[in-house]
Amino acid sequence: MLLVATVLTGAGLTACGGGDDATATTTAATTDTSTTATSTAGVLCDYATSAFNGSASVNATATATWSCSSALRSLTANGLPDHDVGTFPNNDNPNPISAQSIAASVTVTPVATAVVTPRVGAKDKPGVALNGITFDPGTAGTCSDAGNCQQGGQPLGAWSLEALGQTFFKWGTDSSNAHVQPNGMYHYHGVPEGLLTKLSKGNKAMTLIGWAADGFPIYARYGYTVASDASSAVKTVTSSYRTKATPDVNRPANTSTYAMGTFTQDYEYVAGLGDLDECNGRTGVTPEFPKGIYHYYATDTFPHLQRCVKGKL
Repeated sequence: MLLVATVLTGAGLTACGGGDDATATTTAATTDTSTTATSTAGVLCDYATSAFNGSASVNATATATWSCSSALRSLTANGLPDHDVGTFPNNDNPNPISAQSIAASVTVTPVATAVVTPRVGAKDKPGVALNGITFDPGTAGTCSDAGNCQQGGQPLGAWSLEALGQTFFKWGTDSSNAHVQPNGMYHYHGVPEGLLTKLSKGNKAMTLIGWAADGFPIYARYGYTVASDASSAVKTVTSSYRTKATPDVNRPANTSTYAMGTFTQDYEYVAGLGDLDECNGRTGVTPEFPKGIYHYYATDTFPHLQRCVKGKL
């Protein structure tokens, strides 16, 4: 089941994420080798929040309500964050936060497959947080081979700018790795620190922060050392991506100007390098799913948020 939301269809951006770039190493497979569906029914089906956010950039009540039917997990929300946020507009992000009308649904019986489906771009968000804020790892920023760059609008070339992990291009993100689209939509590019702190009560605990487009859960930063053992220590899980040793041919400028990590294409996936697969996921037990389930992670390093899904869409 695809993630469907009135504000997740995206729009052209002038100062923030949401472009149609794809992770350099994630391409869709052609054969669907579906396995038995896993039910998520009964897990956070009644999650709801309604809290006044006194941050100067919000100053309004943030609402999000989830519910489950026999087939779908559904969300209605106003798109306002329920935690402290940075100052918006700011010098690097000129957009004020405004309420949205969000309606999203994902399946409650996700099916793991061998298919890798990219989920990054204006119309293909990888998931949504419990508080109704969209996960949006990509950007609309691009550069040409000659090094002509823009941070939104019509693409100038195939080189996709990263919002996090580089310092040359400024995006005005706050401490929750989020900023604001021109339509006022606040969205996450990485670990949603404010939400994670709220949900985990400040503990280093395995914390479910949202649901992916394929219906599988998304956790943030922490997981069990042994994926199949809930009695093992909790640790910071690591992605299996790294910056390439050698820049790609025709890469704009040189690494002294645009350091490695400036572009999506600067990264490569190496199976087994970290704890996670190419979609920043793994199969294992979680507090909500003690028998095990495939699940994704928001991580401190690239890809920060998963840029593909492995569940059936």
